Amino acid sequence: MDQSELGKTEVEHTTLSSSAELSGMETALQAERPADAEIPQGPPAAQDESAHTDDVAAEAPATTDNPQAEAPTPGAAETTNGLRRGDLLTGIITRKSPNEVFVDLGEGREGVIKSSEIERSPALLKDLEEGKPALVYVVNPRGQNGMAVLSISMALEELDWQEALQYQESKEVYAARINGYNKGGLIVRFGRLRGFVPQSQIGENRLREIVGETPEERYGRQVGKAINVKVMEVDRPRNRLILSERAATREARQKAKEALINELQVGDEREGTVVSMENFGAFIDIGGAEGLVHVTEISYDHLTHPRQVLQVGQKVRVKVINIDPNNNRIGLSMKALMADPWDAIATRYEVGTLVRGTITKLAKFGAFARVEGNPPVEGLIHISELSEGRVEKPQDVVKKGDVLTLRVVKVDPVERRLGLSLSKVLSADYLDDDLRRVFERPELAEAPYPVRRRGAVGRLRDAAEDLVEEVKEEVAELVEDIKEGMAEAREKVEQFVEAVKERLSGDEDDTPTTVESTETAKD
Repeated sequence: MDQSELGKTEVEHTTLSSSAELSGMETALQAERPADAEIPQGPPAAQDESAHTDDVAAEAPATTDNPQAEAPTPGAAETTNGLRRGDLLTGIITRKSPNEVFVDLGEGREGVIKSSEIERSPALLKDLEEGKPALVYVVNPRGQNGMAVLSISMALEELDWQEALQYQESKEVYAARINGYNKGGLIVRFGRLRGFVPQSQIGENRLREIVGETPEERYGRQVGKAINVKVMEVDRPRNRLILSERAATREARQKAKEALINELQVGDEREGTVVSMENFGAFIDIGGAEGLVHVTEISYDHLTHPRQVLQVGQKVRVKVINIDPNNNRIGLSMKALMADPWDAIATRYEVGTLVRGTITKLAKFGAFARVEGNPPVEGLIHISELSEGRVEKPQDVVKKGDVLTLRVVKVDPVERRLGLSLSKVLSADYLDDDLRRVFERPELAEAPYPVRRRGAVGRLRDAAEDLVEEVKEEVAELVEDIKEGMAEAREKVEQFVEAVKERLSGDEDDTPTTVESTETAKD
């Protein structure tokens, strides 16, 4: 399974997450508004819904820098002279004063940009010139003096809302900067809006940098940094804009992966970084794209989880062993770059060799034992090799952690299997081979003593194995005695031969003397 598929469910869940995860942000953002600023008003139905959910769903509203200057007058009609609150119109500036700007909306309608907005943005008045068009937002179709209340800043913000909707529909990535933070995540500038990136939607690389107890410690160093996001939720009536760096990062990785797949070839070697781990393997970033090292391709040792030998952030060397363009997947291997231990195992552990093994795992069909050596190897003691009698369950004979003397009964380099036996340790079938190894290859006959077993059967096995060791020692001593005796006999024979030669080279007629000397030499 590709890593992008693994994270799909999480992103969808977070995008539609309950408002409780985002609670508390509105209070923090409202504190940044000017004291005299009024909250933007939506349509009547939307206002009612928002009023019921403010306490629950206000963690991440997309705040604006310039709230509207004036709320609708109580009792004002929703539509006046064809104008509706929230309309986005283009008018012509007719005149302006230090505090107000008047805009011709056509059809004999005129609106005014109030002093409260101009005071907050002094540069705005300078940019507005009489006779030029201006994009305005209808805050109130009929103000207190009957003239429509307009806002230029809110018109620009409305354009940002429309752009946010376009990004949500197109699923394009938006490049922005981190503008602030709160206890739940990051605040990101989206034009004149401020969107919210919940912690669950922050990219994995950035999350590794976020440490600390307080929001300041965790997010303070991120302010001002560039960030790529995707728009996940746009709720204009509730002033909510939810963004996701995780989704943007995933898409970027996917595109990088597609490009890398076109470039890679099976057999290529790459330097990579471990970015995440699952039970089935580890994902390695090999240059902007990720490939999977299956758990069986990490090491020649038997692993149950990649974390046994790897950790996130670790640099590793990998080899490309499979490329699947249709499914956009890259298969990697670390094991392919390692020396095959079976090259040494096949020559070191010949059939009949006695070895020391530690029980590592029990199964219905037998027990696995790790044979200590260079290199170490794991072999199987089949249930039929645990005892000469019938064994119902392996745990009746051995347990995990037992250190035992075992005999190698099968070596299969092709299938990478080592067969071991506990029942054949004392088998007479291997006695001749054991004695041969004592004299020819003593390093193969060294069988370390097992740990002491419990129970009568265990003590009998211990005694039997000790007896084998004693017999080996006695045989070795006997052989040494024989060798010494043969050396002494050889020396006496050589002395006898020399004596005979001396007598024969002397007086040949002195037969009695020669015969007597010969008899003496024989004695």
